[in-house]
Amino acid sequence: MSTAAGGYYFAPPSKWPVVGSTALFFFASGLVLWMNQIQPWGNVSLVIGLAILFYMLFGWFGNVIHESEAGMYNKQVDTSYRWSMSWFIFSEVMFFAAFFGALFYARVFSVPWLGDFDNALLWQGYDARWPTAGPYLDKDPARAFATMGAWGIPALNTALLLSSGVTVTWAHHALKAGNRGQLVFGLFLTVLLGFIFLGFQVYEYVHAYSELNLKLTSGVFGSTFFMLTGFHGFHVTLGAIMLTVIMFRCMKGHFKPDHHFGFEAVAWYWHFVDVVWLGLFVFVYVLV
Repeated sequence: MSTAAGGYYFAPPSKWPVVGSTALFFFASGLVLWMNQIQPWGNVSLVIGLAILFYMLFGWFGNVIHESEAGMYNKQVDTSYRWSMSWFIFSEVMFFAAFFGALFYARVFSVPWLGDFDNALLWQGYDARWPTAGPYLDKDPARAFATMGAWGIPALNTALLLSSGVTVTWAHHALKAGNRGQLVFGLFLTVLLGFIFLGFQVYEYVHAYSELNLKLTSGVFGSTFFMLTGFHGFHVTLGAIMLTVIMFRCMKGHFKPDHHFGFEAVAWYWHFVDVVWLGLFVFVYVLV
């Protein structure tokens, strides 16, 4: 059993770190085999790794939820969780900062520098302007693409995510006030808005590939566009799944007005996703 003594929390021995390491071993091995087209072992290893990973997630989070609801955590544990989540979100900020930095470097430095060279020695007829399909010729019909307009689906998705930030904050205030009805309804609206956002993003990607010829292979613009929006969409997916779990926990009566860090952690993560999208909307869609 978990115990707390002298203000410190002592966790019981756990199998989950070993299970997680095993899952990552199979997943990484399968990924390497799959990329090198070594079949069927690549696919088999990937499936095994994912299955073990999902088993670990359900088991480990289930243990934490059980211990939390049993009142086994003290203030020191709560503080540790808050610091851990803060550092995790900081690492995510640095993750996206690297991709935003790549976009800035390519747009402000690399493309103008290429324009200063003798194009005959690089790419005959290269036009050093943004957005560029470079290092290929911008005038090549096979490489030509159109950018995604900012005031269509991207603007709508911005409104959806900002609204979801309002609804999750409303749910948080309802939880602190002990209003279960508003809490669950606020979370339901947040989850609904999140999945609608993802649906529009899927439609946007299909439109980009089929009608705009904007692809991951469309030079530096295409790669940065899909890397930034794609990873953000992945984070929205994770956030929506976590909010769904939190919503079901709230329906079961979990969390108290003075003890609900599980809810707060997911809310922090969701607000982080909102802020990243605002940066994407400005620098990827508006300032093309």
